Amino acid sequence: MFAGHGLDLARLFQAAGVDYARLDLPDARFTADEVTRLWEVALVRSGDPALGIDRETAARYSNFDVVGHAVLYQADLRSGLKELARYLDLISSATTIELRPEADNCWVSMGHTGYTLPLPWQRSAYSLLGVLTLCRWSTRRDVNPVVAHFSFPQPPDAGLLQRSFGCPVRYEQADNAILIAGTDLAAAIPSHNPALLALHEKVMEERLAALGDATASHAVSGEIIRRLHRGEPRREDIAASLGMAERTLRRRLESEGTSYQQLLDETRRELARRYLADAHRPLVEVSDLLGFVDSSNFFRACKRWFGLSPGQYRQRLGTAKAA
Repeated sequence: MFAGHGLDLARLFQAAGVDYARLDLPDARFTADEVTRLWEVALVRSGDPALGIDRETAARYSNFDVVGHAVLYQADLRSGLKELARYLDLISSATTIELRPEADNCWVSMGHTGYTLPLPWQRSAYSLLGVLTLCRWSTRRDVNPVVAHFSFPQPPDAGLLQRSFGCPVRYEQADNAILIAGTDLAAAIPSHNPALLALHEKVMEERLAALGDATASHAVSGEIIRRLHRGEPRREDIAASLGMAERTLRRRLESEGTSYQQLLDETRRELARRYLADAHRPLVEVSDLLGFVDSSNFFRACKRWFGLSPGQYRQRLGTAKAA
């Protein structure tokens, strides 16, 4: 996509401090911060604050590889989105997709993990626009969300994202998400093919197995996100959901320099940032969504994470937005 906008990739990678030669390695992966630095340099060198944020660009350059083809062979869009969430690790270990049903509709929320640098809003919007493009591509219909939520402030071009996503847009929300209507979720995928789906899933399972330890942390974080609102998930339950023994999970996480408790704490902290940014969520509700048994534990965790109580941290976020 950057090259398509006239950017010199070799110089772009050099300026971002990322090894350009790794693009030629089929199994190479780039960290969340490396991708962020590439976006930062690309935005400066292109001089285009709306880089990548239009339907034509997303349709031309979004590439979900074998996962996208597996979505094409599902029966309907709802099943296709579940397929995307299930095999997202094959595309990125630093991106999460959460599907949250709301009546007949469903929120598709995208997030990022493993980063220390602030994410350019263009990167977050482009990722979500890519998913919407996949919805349109697979169903062969002009899927437009009911509404789109973004965690960042409104960009200078107020109508940019509304034009790209084809729906009302709300800014400074708890996460980056689109609400897909039930009628679109039920839309049949014309290329549905159970035999080809089974073939692609076999290939994807083999690729996941080959990734092995590299995806354990991300898989655990994703399971924690899905379960946390029902209370603090147990490590043994997470291991079982991933089809491995608890001892195996512990070993894999140790090999990645982390632990289950560390991932649980980091996931809670990042979700707390999202939820506390939404002034309409009561603090008691935020505590429940993070799986704390009582609000006092949530209070102590916030003091440890942010050096502030939940209310103070929310107030600081509000002051920053006002500024």
